[in-house]
Amino acid sequence: MRRTVVGMIVLGLTMCVVAQAETLQIEGSTTVGPIADAFAEYFKKVYPDLDITVKKTGSGDGAAALVDDRCDIATMSRFMKAKEFKAAVDGGVFPVAHVAAMDGVCPIVHPSNPVKDLTTAQIRDIYMGKIKNWSQVGGPSMPIVVISRDTSSGTYETFHGLVMEKKEMAAGVEYVNSNPQAHARVKTTRGAIGYVGIGFLDRSVKAIKVDGVMPSRRTIASGVYPVARPLFMFTNGYPELGSMVHKFCTFYLTEKGQELVEAKGFVPLTAY
Repeated sequence: MRRTVVGMIVLGLTMCVVAQAETLQIEGSTTVGPIADAFAEYFKKVYPDLDITVKKTGSGDGAAALVDDRCDIATMSRFMKAKEFKAAVDGGVFPVAHVAAMDGVCPIVHPSNPVKDLTTAQIRDIYMGKIKNWSQVGGPSMPIVVISRDTSSGTYETFHGLVMEKKEMAAGVEYVNSNPQAHARVKTTRGAIGYVGIGFLDRSVKAIKVDGVMPSRRTIASGVYPVARPLFMFTNGYPELGSMVHKFCTFYLTEKGQELVEAKGFVPLTAY
């Protein structure tokens, strides 16, 4: 009898632990991905029973996942489109935006390329196919290999709006699915130009000035850099205070959260 009682107590405690275990599904932007990964790694240490997953397939996929109730948090490097918001509301989901950090969309070239500065008009002409050789913008006589993010990307949306002014890109533009792929393509191609979030800059590629302004934490935070943008975490309604979703979405406001944002090369909101 005693063993039975003890067994029931153990079973009850086990069931309580299982009941308390929480899950957190995060999906969306490859740009916001490093921030979400860093936050998730920290949360796993603080909350060892938390089952947390981060999927990085693009801002559009994040919006769709939130609309379909397949994630708790949609990470997006652009604001949700009107048609996405409408689809969400029609399905009983009310998206609320949390700005987690600031970012700059940075044109990059191969480190061997001597070109250091382009105007937005020159970059636009390159992507429209009007400028096809680096010699036309003060570089060597070398064909330009044009790399862009795919059209479902939030990074593409920002670039398409702020640099392209909504104009169509040339037929020969090569599209890639993520910031790491754009980075890798430019790193290994001498004549390439691409664009990535500031968190993906390193010595294996060269960031160039846009309209005379180099992308940096200072120029992005001050609004001087012309291709800057906020990075978002969207939730279904404002999360319940004290919930794991609330803790995750407001973590960027803490000292540790700011430290992790900066460590990933992005700009904390507290920088301005």
